[in-house]
Amino acid sequence: MFEALQFEFMRNALMAGLLTSVICGIIGTFVVVNRIAFLAGGIAHAAYGGIGLAFFLGLPYIVGTLGFTLFAAMIMAAVTLKARDRADTFIGVLWAGGMGLGVLLLDLTPGYNVDLMSYLFGSILAVPKSDLWQMLVICLSVGLIVLFFYNDFLAMSYDEEFAQLRGVPVKPLYFLLIGMIALSIVMIIRVVGLILVIALLTIPPYIAEKYARSLRMMMLISTLLCCMFTMAGLWLSYIFNLTSGATIIMVAVAAFFISFLVQHLKTKRLYSKAIGD
Repeated sequence: MFEALQFEFMRNALMAGLLTSVICGIIGTFVVVNRIAFLAGGIAHAAYGGIGLAFFLGLPYIVGTLGFTLFAAMIMAAVTLKARDRADTFIGVLWAGGMGLGVLLLDLTPGYNVDLMSYLFGSILAVPKSDLWQMLVICLSVGLIVLFFYNDFLAMSYDEEFAQLRGVPVKPLYFLLIGMIALSIVMIIRVVGLILVIALLTIPPYIAEKYARSLRMMMLISTLLCCMFTMAGLWLSYIFNLTSGATIIMVAVAAFFISFLVQHLKTKRLYSKAIGD
């Protein structure tokens, strides 16, 4: 792996993976704790409409994709607050609509042949240095927002009614959280692709939740796990000449099943011991 770091694209890929790990560790924790993985998945797939819009109008990737994704995310957030019983259907419609719109706009973009696979499955090895600075700004912005509103997010995530009684502005915070998820997804898509983005937002926090005693600890463990998955995936993809984004995700999926099996065996052993006593 160290010999691969002599190449600039590998150094950029490693830095992009580490920045992605930090953002996934923080935002992914909120996704898992608030049980909004399906909503995050809907935002990720709706973002494809923003990618198509950016290329069709000739806008920078971040400007076009982020604008459209934030718009779709705010609609989803409003629906989940107003009509929770029908939210999954509405999210599914925006999910499919965003994907369809993105493909059509890319087809209609004159004189430009877009590599769809790079946005579906990521292109971490092709991340330029300019994107790293954008990712760093987004990462710092999200980190500062979470740090400033940490106690309010903590109250909202674990007991929404209690948070409201304490005077916490739950609805504005919820919209802010969904906005940060959209912002994070736009950043992560360049690394692992929109189809695989949800795995990095859910798998590390799910594993971390079993070993963390606080929300902060859960974020830290999630970030470290993301870093491990990213570095292991990059190393395996370099050794065996595999697609980097997909390899990172498969490492995370393998870790998920190993964690699930270990937890199952541990529970079974404790149950057998209790029965024996």
